Amino acid sequence: MTWSVSRSWQAPSLISTACNVGSDLLISTGLELILLDEDTNQRWKRKLPFRVHSAAHASGKIGVLYGHGFHLLRVSDGSQIGEGRSTDGGFSDILSRPGGGWVLSCRKGQLHVFNQEGRGLKRLSVEGIRRLVGWFDREHLMWQDEDGKLRCARLANEDSQRLLEDRVWSWVSRMSQGRVLMQSADGMLWEGSPHPYGWDNLETIDTRSLEPLASHRSGDGWWVLSIDGSLNPMTEDKHIESVNSNLGDFLIGLAADTMATIKRDGLVRIWQSPELSQLRRVELQKMVAEAKVASDWEERRQIFKRACQAEEEGRVSLAIELYESLGRTSDVNRLLASQRGE
Repeated sequence: MTWSVSRSWQAPSLISTACNVGSDLLISTGLELILLDEDTNQRWKRKLPFRVHSAAHASGKIGVLYGHGFHLLRVSDGSQIGEGRSTDGGFSDILSRPGGGWVLSCRKGQLHVFNQEGRGLKRLSVEGIRRLVGWFDREHLMWQDEDGKLRCARLANEDSQRLLEDRVWSWVSRMSQGRVLMQSADGMLWEGSPHPYGWDNLETIDTRSLEPLASHRSGDGWWVLSIDGSLNPMTEDKHIESVNSNLGDFLIGLAADTMATIKRDGLVRIWQSPELSQLRRVELQKMVAEAKVASDWEERRQIFKRACQAEEEGRVSLAIELYESLGRTSDVNRLLASQRGE
């Protein structure tokens, strides 16, 4: 299975961070935030007082960290929601929360939990935090501590936390579809399916002693961006078409068939797999076909919810097709006008 560069984009200055917004790409370059659509056209640009060092997307909102603060922006136009929140020393990492809300880590070793609108709910002291890994469900959060060990907190009425195991990992990915990619002290890469008290399965998947910088789980498995800038598949039947050995400093997944490699100097490359693109088209055609034959009100309501969600996630083409299948001409025209920048 072959991946190749479908298009490129050059940022006006150095890039400090990036994240996916549905199938769109958010870039922090200098003091500006830029949202690019699937064709790397600029949807909006916003200037901020400080450089953004981390960002995450959920439910039509983008959480950004800059200076000592946490701020929420609207996906539609980049405008700010509320006044933001700050903490002494600043925040270090951010994750959206299942069902709505956010969790942030700070440089003083605390977890900060916020609701969907950015209002603080609670904080939990957990000593050092190297990286937020992911959620098992709305209440159970996993992270890597400053010693390299994995821990889990239960954020309920009575907060609790526990050590998953004593093993030390030199690097841990974000959780994706219930799975985590990790590097052990001897350089081996492991894939595991964790639960709040241990592992459902854990196995070695690569012995090349790569130095992971970032990872993405696509429709055909894990890809790892190494510290030397090389992009490496974790299965043997995949490869990339590129003459470049240094592809960048960030790896961002945009869809099952699309990912972006980004260099700090500003070069963004969008990668696609033709084989996976075909599967994505089949999925899209199936969803649209289901919408067209829906006659029951409950089915139409579900399709409308799906269209709204697609719009919030930035999947504008899918949203247009679903609105069109429901006969919602005004919504179709609104999104088409937005794509034209009117």
